[in-house]
Amino acid sequence: MGHQPERAALLDIVMRAAAAGAAVIRAAAPRVRTLDWRHKGPSDFVSEVDLAAEAAILAVAGRELPEAILLAEETAADTPPARVGAGLALVIDPLDGTTNFLHGFPQYAVSIAVLERGEPVAAVVHDAAGSEVFTATAGGGAFVDGLPLRVSAIHEPRRALIGTGFPFKDPADVPPYQRQMSAVMAEVAGVRRPGAASLDLASVAAGRFDAFWENLLSPWDFAAGMLLVREAGGLATDLDGTHLRATAPSSVLVGNPGMHAWLRARLAGA
Repeated sequence: MGHQPERAALLDIVMRAAAAGAAVIRAAAPRVRTLDWRHKGPSDFVSEVDLAAEAAILAVAGRELPEAILLAEETAADTPPARVGAGLALVIDPLDGTTNFLHGFPQYAVSIAVLERGEPVAAVVHDAAGSEVFTATAGGGAFVDGLPLRVSAIHEPRRALIGTGFPFKDPADVPPYQRQMSAVMAEVAGVRRPGAASLDLASVAAGRFDAFWENLLSPWDFAAGMLLVREAGGLATDLDGTHLRATAPSSVLVGNPGMHAWLRARLAGA
């Protein structure tokens, strides 16, 4: 428990930073049709709001934690990945769900994780389309708006609601994913793809999804959410079931323990 006051202070900082970013996003939402945006890659966009939200976040986090290594989505090229696993680091997605935001689809968030030697110790996922704020500290539990979170107790696939993310950058990734989807969707109550991984992982922590998988995510997509899931009593690994590292791109598999085990086995056989 000795780390908890320090981690509580770290959480307070990133909560304020996330709120600053979310305020920028909410202010821009009414004029979304007039925003400047550009392609980063196939089906991958960056808007002026991503950049402005990141600047607002860094203005708070950089002032409060000047010693922290910063890994932020829109400036990630400036941070060698090897540095993120050393010391204190912030892993930031200023607008997770940019495509949703640009279309007025209300599923997007600010996601920030604090890492100590590569492991998340504090996290916030701030729903910028709604009002929920998901938080966690290592060993201190996970919460939404101050209320404790717990993963679901559903272990029967036919009753389970599963979240996922589609491959969209490389057409070669689609056929393997289609085999996975075929293996999963016929056995469960439903499969959903809202399009913002940080909120998908928060939904697992909240017991809304029973499990979630995606074949490739960047650290800023899952670093905060993986801590939420773990602190809510769930498991967060890669698709092979090995330890998930928040410092490099990875496949991601999270869920309550029973559905995590079932989904891992189902995907392995696809």
